[in-house]
Amino acid sequence: MNLTKSALSNPVAVASAVLLVLVFGAVSLSRLPVQMIPNIERPTIQINTGWRAAAPEEVESEILEPQEDALRGVPGARKMEGSASRGSASITLTFNVDVQLERALIEVMNRLNRVPSYPPDVTEPIIYAGTDQFGSAIAWFAVRPLPDRSDIDMPAQKDFIEEVIQPRIERVSGVANSDIFGGRTSEIRITFDPYLAAAYNIDVASLASQTGSNSDTSAGFNETGRRAFTVRYAGKYNLDEFGDMVLAWRDGSPVRLRDVATVERALVDRSGILSQNGGPSIAFNAQPDKGVNVLEVMDELKAAVKELNEGPVGRAGMNIQQAYDESVYIKDSVGMLRTNLMLGIGLAVLILWWFVRKLRATLLVALAIPISLFVAFTALEVGNRTLNIISLAGLAFAMGMVLDSAIIVLENIVRLREKGESSDTAAHHGATQVWGALLASTATTVAIFLPIIFLKDISGQLFGDLAFTLATAVVISLVIAVTVIPAAARSWLRNVQLEDRHSNWWERGTNLVMNLTDTPLLRGFWVTGLVAIAAGLTLMLLPKADYLPSGKQNFIFGFILPPPGQSIDTAEAEFTSVVDQRLMPYINGEAEPKLQMYFLGVFGRFGFMGGRVAEPCPQTEDGV
Repeated sequence: MNLTKSALSNPVAVASAVLLVLVFGAVSLSRLPVQMIPNIERPTIQINTGWRAAAPEEVESEILEPQEDALRGVPGARKMEGSASRGSASITLTFNVDVQLERALIEVMNRLNRVPSYPPDVTEPIIYAGTDQFGSAIAWFAVRPLPDRSDIDMPAQKDFIEEVIQPRIERVSGVANSDIFGGRTSEIRITFDPYLAAAYNIDVASLASQTGSNSDTSAGFNETGRRAFTVRYAGKYNLDEFGDMVLAWRDGSPVRLRDVATVERALVDRSGILSQNGGPSIAFNAQPDKGVNVLEVMDELKAAVKELNEGPVGRAGMNIQQAYDESVYIKDSVGMLRTNLMLGIGLAVLILWWFVRKLRATLLVALAIPISLFVAFTALEVGNRTLNIISLAGLAFAMGMVLDSAIIVLENIVRLREKGESSDTAAHHGATQVWGALLASTATTVAIFLPIIFLKDISGQLFGDLAFTLATAVVISLVIAVTVIPAAARSWLRNVQLEDRHSNWWERGTNLVMNLTDTPLLRGFWVTGLVAIAAGLTLMLLPKADYLPSGKQNFIFGFILPPPGQSIDTAEAEFTSVVDQRLMPYINGEAEPKLQMYFLGVFGRFGFMGGRVAEPCPQTEDGV
């Protein structure tokens, strides 16, 4: 074979290639993003439209139905879900995996422009493309007042969080956006007296139109001599001057806004409740960009939070606490897989040495492991993939397979050496004689796993890294077996006396098998029995089907479905306050297990709750 012949004639080139592979692999390993699972794309577009104080029936007829009519037949859309609630409408479009989200977004925007009209006080539709707000968050934070600042009204701090905290979090490299939950923004509230308005013959529609259309207007230019002046009509009011706005003239006297209404800055009506550890709080999350290193992003997030706590947030009498940290579970999972991978490599080398009983021959075969690993790391970076539990599982799965080709080639070289052939001849013939069988074995393995890479659905995106790393490692192990192993065996085993110390084992095992399958009746009995036993064990030990195995995390999270039409005051009095009261003994350590923190939120038609214990409880036999 020309490849083996070239490797035997250029051992220095082979050694240089191995060193280059190790260097590039080490560099790639240091640059690979570390995540929990591969990036899974679910092309979705969500349209949210607000109509304050409108009933769900009005929202459905005036907003939801016209939008659904305009969005029917969007190319590539697989499902459209719409919901109308008090004061808002939401439509979620789910597209096929192969749809380009950018083109779909443009198509959705063009179709929304076809909606004839909306009621006067409806907000502009907000379009959100990507995944949901909960599923992709790598961190959750809660803002609470300091223990000595019980005078702070937390729901009123949402403006501060939007202006100070949220921009700083979104400036962290690798953070796509941050969403805020809880709190109440401020608004200019005009409360009119209907009797006074009627006395001045001012209707509510005119009052709303006049107070809602105050803006500065440009009136062109006025040339005076050698100068041209811009003419502007100042229509905006400051809050202190808003009450002086003239609404009408009656009997030669102006009717001002303060004569029929009161103007004040107030918080918007409550739309939800959020508490942490029994007290009000405001939560925000951090959602990562695609393909970032979660561990690096988390380190920068923690540095940003520390900077905020020591800076403007601390001076305002508040503190940011991290409620959820995905990097902890990532480190534990990746570390466990890394340990298992190294343990598997060590066991494979140990078993190999038990049969070979020659250190040089054992190291010769074991050389295929690091070379295959580092080539796989390089391929992962070139393929824009990440280091996650799926890709690491593929590497662990491939470790036993990469040794097969090297063992077969080395065993054939040893066999030829035992027959008396020289080291050079045995190295060349040992690889070329088994080349065809190794190629067929590698091709069948790659043919099984490689098609997974080209699947576009969720399963293909999830297990593509496993197939990619396994196929890469197996292919490169074939190249190692016919190049590196012969070249190294020629020099490393030149003066080594090789003999099989377990030849009597193989002879006894062969004789036993021959005696057990000596007649056609025995052979039929064994074939039928082994197939029946295998089928029976498969049915008995078949595990339950699941999307992914549930890992053990020191964190729980769940969604809450409140009763339809439940008011916020009722939710606070009958649910959140009761839950807070029952969980406080666990926070204070009076009951077990002691909770380190918990959070609870209810927002209209949905809610969520999560928590973490101070010390993880021991796992029971049923996995709980």
